[in-house]
Amino acid sequence: MASKSKAKGNRFEYLIRDITQEIGLKCQRAWGSDGRSLGWHEEVDLLIDNTIKVQAKCRKAIANWMLPSAEVDIQVIKEDRGIPLVVESYDTWIDRIKELKDLKKQIKGVNNDNVNGTNRKRARKPRKNS
Repeated sequence: MASKSKAKGNRFEYLIRDITQEIGLKCQRAWGSDGRSLGWHEEVDLLIDNTIKVQAKCRKAIANWMLPSAEVDIQVIKEDRGIPLVVESYDTWIDRIKELKDLKKQIKGVNNDNVNGTNRKRARKPRKNS
């Protein structure tokens, strides 16, 4: 039987997978929380749409200063000489990813069609020899 800590981590990974799949994105949990089972580094716990590698961490408490207040959309944090990190709710973040994916599909569709919405090539006038 897995330790309480391992079981808690597994439940959290399944929760992230389920939330992601509910909005229509592909999400695969690495067997045994080991990304090598998906062909990635061992620290990868989940793979979203075959491109976003996720490591899930569940703690009893998170420092209040790290959490965004109700008046802001995101909290940006940084350690001394470190890189800035963004903190926001997973639901908000995954919705943004879904919107970006849908927008990318729309743009790709527009690029494949010409202005009037058909796939027909525009006739070109022959060039005059100079």
